[in-house]
Amino acid sequence: MALKGNLRDFSITQLLNLINLAQKTGALVIEGPAGVAQVIFREGKLSFAVLNQEDGSLAAVLYRSCKINASQYRTMIERAGRMTDKELGLLLINAGYLTQEDILLSLQQYFVGVIQQLYNWVEGLFHFENNLMPPEDRIAVRMDLESLILEGARKLREREQLQEEIPSLDIALKFTDRPGTNLRNINLGVEEWRVVKFVNPKNSIRMIARAAKLDDFEIRRVVYGLVQAGLVEMVRVEGAPPPLVVKPVFPVQTRAEKKSLINRLINRIRSL
Repeated sequence: MALKGNLRDFSITQLLNLINLAQKTGALVIEGPAGVAQVIFREGKLSFAVLNQEDGSLAAVLYRSCKINASQYRTMIERAGRMTDKELGLLLINAGYLTQEDILLSLQQYFVGVIQQLYNWVEGLFHFENNLMPPEDRIAVRMDLESLILEGARKLREREQLQEEIPSLDIALKFTDRPGTNLRNINLGVEEWRVVKFVNPKNSIRMIARAAKLDDFEIRRVVYGLVQAGLVEMVRVEGAPPPLVVKPVFPVQTRAEKKSLINRLINRIRSL
């Protein structure tokens, strides 16, 4: 039976760790609000990844990684459109345009980029299909998961910290009273400026996130930085009624219960 679950119970990092420990071969398919991702492993190592059926062809990957320019990319599409990635890669290597290392490194960076996007997915369903391999016409890699797991764990800790600092997005922001402060003289990034222009006691952080096109993690990170810099403070949304205190209907899992559940899942994966 294939492994199935919900990202609310198991993070991407935990799933990578499970696959690494069990040295599984197959595809992890994740269906989330942002689309569908497929990450393929061979004996616990990253082999292939694609997100939302986007163009993950070798030509597109090389163009994104700046290994080829726009003109060369168009030429490849026009003249080598019917070639498989393996055939195109061999042609580029034999012609001396690129080395095998150039091609594999570009693919690794692209596959890692897919997984880095998945770190921000906290909602969605996943299942593992045993022994499913990359498409025959694509080039697979063989990459250890340890560094990805460490990066994912760091992002998970950061997410948990931000969740503690800003538990609700249904509160507003207002500028602090700092005489002489001029935002134009402060070095803010692009995301910070996108948030700052919507700061108003009438706008909740959730509304600002929607207007600035930021997800929950990104808006918390930006707001936390602005609060720490002393530029804004969190207040109740103007005109909003006081929050209701609601007792949880279902018991919350303790850390020990979650650890036990993960251990059971590891044993289940190993038995597949």
